[in-house]
Amino acid sequence: MTAVRLIRSGTLSDVAEYAYAATAPADARFVFLAGACPLDDDGRTVGVGDHAAQAAQCVRNLLVALRDAGAGLQDVISTRVLVATTRQADLVTAWEVVREAFGDHDVPSTLLGVTVLGYDDQLVELEAVAAVRDGSDA
Repeated sequence: MTAVRLIRSGTLSDVAEYAYAATAPADARFVFLAGACPLDDDGRTVGVGDHAAQAAQCVRNLLVALRDAGAGLQDVISTRVLVATTRQADLVTAWEVVREAFGDHDVPSTLLGVTVLGYDDQLVELEAVAAVRDGSDA
């Protein structure tokens, strides 16, 4: 069972496709993940020019990092999705991929348009924080 508890607001708009807050119990171990980038196993940027393909690769890489840390997607407590663009539609494209991957575990998230990201041809990066209880790791 996940240590993360999603908090929904009955007062704030339900237009946002995520919980507005999340908590973890005092005995949880936090896992701070570096931004997952759209790189393949050889360090090449995948999906050049394709926000959706890059977001999907970011999710795959995030899943590996979570597993290596003894956590899973259900242990994520928050995300930040960075998209190199000036177009809102590109942000939405990347967000839809991330949102679908998380399914019902719709953690508090921030979606940001940025001017540039760190790797050649990189359009998307996915940051996350997770919380797990020792002894109940994924």
